[in-house]
Amino acid sequence: MEVVAKDIQNFQLTVRDHTDYDFSDYSRTSLQRRLNRILLELDMNMDQMVQQMKKDRDFANRVMRKITVHTTELFRDPDVWKIIKNELLPGLSDQPTIRIWHPGCSTGQEVYSMMIVLDGLGLLDKSEIYGSDLHSEVIETARQGRYKFRFNQSYLENFDRVMLNGEGTFSWNQRKYWKKYFHIDETGDTIQMKDFLREKPAYKKLDLVKDANLFLVNFDLIVCRNVIIYFNAELQNRVFELFHSNLKDHGSLLLGVHESIMGAYSKKFVKKDPFYQKAKV
Repeated sequence: MEVVAKDIQNFQLTVRDHTDYDFSDYSRTSLQRRLNRILLELDMNMDQMVQQMKKDRDFANRVMRKITVHTTELFRDPDVWKIIKNELLPGLSDQPTIRIWHPGCSTGQEVYSMMIVLDGLGLLDKSEIYGSDLHSEVIETARQGRYKFRFNQSYLENFDRVMLNGEGTFSWNQRKYWKKYFHIDETGDTIQMKDFLREKPAYKKLDLVKDANLFLVNFDLIVCRNVIIYFNAELQNRVFELFHSNLKDHGSLLLGVHESIMGAYSKKFVKKDPFYQKAKV
């Protein structure tokens, strides 16, 4: 049965009253699409799922993890990473400290991608890296830096394109270069990030819907890709205010390729593809 408006409202009220989360300002369209998929997966209707969420907090938390998106990749959108490597980060090289925040970092592949680029530019030692997410479980995966090889294998082509200026052709000749950053175990189906990368970031559980900046520093770059697309306009503006107030002067915000800043907050940023730079006051 297709999820309708009253089902979404019932779900939102249940989440608010029986979990630590609040989806009141999430996009209705996104929630409808995800709820349809989850109900099919669980073989439940909405009333059954809501009643189970009220009785079983662990079940409710599992539903929360299914609702929120944890899709992330090494060097996703390599053309964007080339601009980060060749234009944005070199422009920060004269600063004594470079501070970068990844809200909605999920399982951390994007955080590791950023650190690899910084290291390739000789900037990692002077950088502070921060990651946050709504769920503790994915933050723990990010800390461990251990991923499925076969799932991520195709993304190693992006590594070549960004770091070695290749054409994206997967080549085992790049093993020596990769070994600086991660160990590949084909038999065990793992990619394990090296300790000097794993130990670098500071992670916190943080809910963009209701939390402030828990790191208590201002940032040169905030990377929040494919997160705000799931928020309605009011919540997007609250998040843009959080980002704007915690960026340094002329700091940059990077959103997903299908995300943009609309309305009043578009005047507080200057679009410099693919980034939004904090505008002069």
